[in-house]
Amino acid sequence: MAAVTEHRAGKEERVAARVTTETKALLERAAAIQGRSVTDFVVQSTVEAAQRVIRDHQYVELSLSDRLAFVEAVLSPLPPGERLTQAAARHRQMLER
Repeated sequence: MAAVTEHRAGKEERVAARVTTETKALLERAAAIQGRSVTDFVVQSTVEAAQRVIRDHQYVELSLSDRLAFVEAVLSPLPPGERLTQAAARHRQMLER
């Protein structure tokens, strides 16, 4: 009994949803196939979907910022550093020989 109390102690929030009879039957069937309660199935499936949405959003967000940084670098490049300037000069000298 102590394990059940500890398990429930961390769950303080509640989520409710109204669904059609068909949706409830679908959830019950899927939960039964996995040997889980409907509540456990719905919570776990929802958490996985939420994590996937957030991960996909972050990927798109990072990709957009990366594209913006690339375009900015192409349109407004920084001047070459000292080492690059020296390397270009050495390269020119080698070609002139």
